[in-house]
Amino acid sequence: MTVIEEPVQLSTYNLLRAALALFKKSPAELAEAELQQAKTQALNEFRIESRVLNASEAAAVIITEQELQQAYQEIQGRYDDEAAFFSDLEKNRLDKDSLLAALHRQCKVNTVLELVASRAPAVSDVEIGIYYHVHADQFHLPERREACHIFISINPDYPENTPEMALIRAQELAERLRKKPHKFADLALKHSECPTALQGGVLGTVPRGTLYPELDAVLFGLKAGEVSDAVKSEIGFHVLLCKSIQKSETLSLAKATPKIRQLMNERARRTCQRAWLAGLTAPETEER
Repeated sequence: MTVIEEPVQLSTYNLLRAALALFKKSPAELAEAELQQAKTQALNEFRIESRVLNASEAAAVIITEQELQQAYQEIQGRYDDEAAFFSDLEKNRLDKDSLLAALHRQCKVNTVLELVASRAPAVSDVEIGIYYHVHADQFHLPERREACHIFISINPDYPENTPEMALIRAQELAERLRKKPHKFADLALKHSECPTALQGGVLGTVPRGTLYPELDAVLFGLKAGEVSDAVKSEIGFHVLLCKSIQKSETLSLAKATPKIRQLMNERARRTCQRAWLAGLTAPETEER
């Protein structure tokens, strides 16, 4: 009869993981109802992990010291210094040794599940073709515009940001940029009051309906390389640059195939893991 003990450090780590996943808080910060929910999830996860570790596939899995240290360093690296790291461990009833033990268990579970997932059958070109035709709407890309802007806010408390002055400032920038559009990033950094100023005013490549309606209407009326007049939105005035235009298109099967293959492979891997987990029997336990 196999005896599965539940070491305190492992259940503590599972509870911490569950609390962070569910509520983004440590167990000590949870209300009673939240704590019970976290405990239920932690226990369920621990039981599933125990089934995985008692499976025949786990017997051949060895976690190297390098893998373990990498997992440990990944967690420690989230902290500003070592003192803060160990302080947080102590608050959560963990120390270095108990964390390493928990990470070893977690790494072994993940490795076994990865091994099981690797058994998933490869996705065929026929399956990819069927998916493409059944989900054709997923592969139609609307027209998109690569856009930048300079933003001048309206704030009557400041003389330079009254509605009248903000409009004048924005229009002056628009006139300058129509003559020298290559200066857009420089002038955005100097004059724009939007955080995007640090990236030269870049808004990204956007489809219709992404920006404020007033900006959207103007942007999609510009030619590639064209700069707009001052455009008023509910938050202030904007000067827009349409850097490029990407016309609407429907991805061909050839272009869509890598994305579909990745999607279907991941789906097949998860299905394989779920079927394997469902077939595992609970490890026998005995009272201590």
